[in-house]
Amino acid sequence: MTCLAWVYFTQGLTNAEVSRDNRRYDAIRLAFSADKGYYPLNDPKTWGIRGRLGRSSMTEMVYGTVPVRESEPVLPKWWRTVDRWTLTCVLVLFCIGLLLGFAASPPLAAKNGFQPFHYVERQAIFGGVAIFVMVLTSIMSPTLVRRLASLGFLAAFIALALLPLFGTDFGKGALRWYSFGFASVQPSEFLKPGFVVVAAGLLAASQEINGPPGRLWSFALCISIVFMLALQPDFGQAALVLFGWGVMYFVAGAPMLLLVGMAGLVILAGTFAYSNSDHFARRIDGFLSTEGDPTTQLGYATNAIREGGLFGVGVGEGQVKWSLPDAHTDFIVAVAAEEYGLILVIVILAIYASIAVRSLHRLMRERDPFIRLAGTGLVCMFAIQAMINMGVAVRLLPAKGMTLPFVSYGGSSVIASGIAVGMLLAFTRTRPQGELSDLIGRRR
Repeated sequence: MTCLAWVYFTQGLTNAEVSRDNRRYDAIRLAFSADKGYYPLNDPKTWGIRGRLGRSSMTEMVYGTVPVRESEPVLPKWWRTVDRWTLTCVLVLFCIGLLLGFAASPPLAAKNGFQPFHYVERQAIFGGVAIFVMVLTSIMSPTLVRRLASLGFLAAFIALALLPLFGTDFGKGALRWYSFGFASVQPSEFLKPGFVVVAAGLLAASQEINGPPGRLWSFALCISIVFMLALQPDFGQAALVLFGWGVMYFVAGAPMLLLVGMAGLVILAGTFAYSNSDHFARRIDGFLSTEGDPTTQLGYATNAIREGGLFGVGVGEGQVKWSLPDAHTDFIVAVAAEEYGLILVIVILAIYASIAVRSLHRLMRERDPFIRLAGTGLVCMFAIQAMINMGVAVRLLPAKGMTLPFVSYGGSSVIASGIAVGMLLAFTRTRPQGELSDLIGRRR
């Protein structure tokens, strides 16, 4: 009889009982490794392991063993724990985007010599990839999401830093894209979800005892990203990144004085940008003008919304798509308001609000500070991007060049939105003992 069999016999353990407890199995493997032989029976390590096994087996002899349950398949478990309401809302937004693409993209396709629904077909492909990535990401564990997001953030950060050397502006006055001939990539879109996860990890680590100065490091990282985005110039994405970090910092317990100071810093930065950037100054002047120029994009969008009224002018009857160069991207809400009326705009707004409110409600009960911070940052950036896009269309905000998530045309935008929402779904999944009520109830 071997030493291992002797331990099994003296402690009253069967092979099945040992396999039910991973910790016990690992302890036995540690004591009787193949490369080092086995410890003598009088060795303290062996007796320590035997003592732990004995205590565990005596408990099982008195109270019985817990029956072994087979692990639940991945997809049924994912479907049972995921926020199906948010998932449905995202799919509805994508369908609305395809519907509006049929109305907004044919003029641009004809201008560029493509088939009438060329951009709709490309959006369907991009959307399919985005939905696949979203579902795949939502299946992952929060730990795996955190690791992959960190790697993705590093790659996007390097790509953003190299834009001045290898990027292109496509004649729009902003150096934001990498052109590969068959497609283009905007690194800032993929940077946002990765930055939120990395910053949330730093902020959560700073709350631990003897933790690193995560708040300072996350702030330094945020400022460096904002600086690189401002150089493109892309002040919309810069403001979005700064807003996301500010929300997470506030949730992590930031003092009010610091938040007021940050608001003052943003005002000073805006004043500096207005004085030194013609691109920024033109957009601010156009927004502040009391007499809007009807030949500008804001003028066309405002007139289209006015003409649409409550029920719209009819499918295919809109005229703004022939005047706006970005009717299928930044100003797609204007097309929706003109052809389908205010009713469709309210539906779109309600869907975004539902995603935000439901996700925040689930995150309020989360006990893990990292998941709570990362999820809050992702959902707030998602919602504020939609709000900015619709605010620009109705002239509540200056033009930003920001897409409407899952609705506007754009490969980088829709795929990055799929990654962000997939992370959000992974963080908001129902997990055993994952809520604050479980922790509070155990302490009573």
